[in-house]
Amino acid sequence: MMTLNHTGVSHTVFRLLGIPGLEDQHIWISIPFFISYAIALFGNSLVICIILTKCNLHEPMYLFLCMLAGADIVLSTCTVPQALAIFWFHAGEISLDRCITQFFISHSTFMSESGILLVMAFDRYIAICFPLRYTTILTHTLIGKIGITIFLRSYCTIFPIVFLLKRLNFCKNNIIPHTFCEHIGLAKYACNDIQVNIWYGLFVLMSTVVLDALLIFVSYVLILHAVFHMSSQDSHHKALNTCGSHVCIIVLFYGPAFFTILTQRFGRHIPPHVHILLANVCVLAPPMLNPIIYGIKTKQIREQVAHIFFPKQK
Repeated sequence: MMTLNHTGVSHTVFRLLGIPGLEDQHIWISIPFFISYAIALFGNSLVICIILTKCNLHEPMYLFLCMLAGADIVLSTCTVPQALAIFWFHAGEISLDRCITQFFISHSTFMSESGILLVMAFDRYIAICFPLRYTTILTHTLIGKIGITIFLRSYCTIFPIVFLLKRLNFCKNNIIPHTFCEHIGLAKYACNDIQVNIWYGLFVLMSTVVLDALLIFVSYVLILHAVFHMSSQDSHHKALNTCGSHVCIIVLFYGPAFFTILTQRFGRHIPPHVHILLANVCVLAPPMLNPIIYGIKTKQIREQVAHIFFPKQK
């Protein structure tokens, strides 16, 4: 569908192609997508239920983990079902408003996850450097305020992009070689000048995800400095072990994300399907693996999972 305005034709309906160049393999590609999504839904829902129903897990670290699990469910749900619809039913048609809505939810949730990981690093810093004041600093009231701030930051920084996209006239093309909608991926089909979109998108990226990553790095420098000044080896091991799960999730979240950004900026000779697959890894891998990592490395959650599935075993 197209609309006419003073600048000519503007598309209001687009078609997502899925993974260009691998159309014949869509059915096979859908299998890991579906399995990953099912694991993400089940694992993160289980983590949320365990934390919310067990009073002994209402500690700051687990409450932040609960936020992360909720964000994982939202991130995967707003992207993966669309990809599966394309793979299975060739249902890639999407309206402009729905495309912008999908972009808004996925990008703001991604930034929220980045903020949650930063707060979890702060949580580990307080727990290791100020253990006696841990519960008095990170009260439930403060945790609630932090959660609200994280989500407001994400929504407020992404919201202007909605208007930056709505002002554009999409007259170049309405075929999007992707499984979901992205900001610049959609804006590049406009006939207008999109320099404002590019620069604001870069500002948002630098002021949220990149800044969060730098602050997390600083937090762990301070944590390691404190750990290596502890007197006993047992304290070293215990302190580092409490950070192990968080470090794994940080690498899992930021690793594919930054690699994707670098390949988009500098990998002009990389085939398009590689870019698309990397972008999907960013929304598939963390939600699937986060509950597995915390389930394996966190004793309290591991015990609760064992109790649910093997209630008669002690």
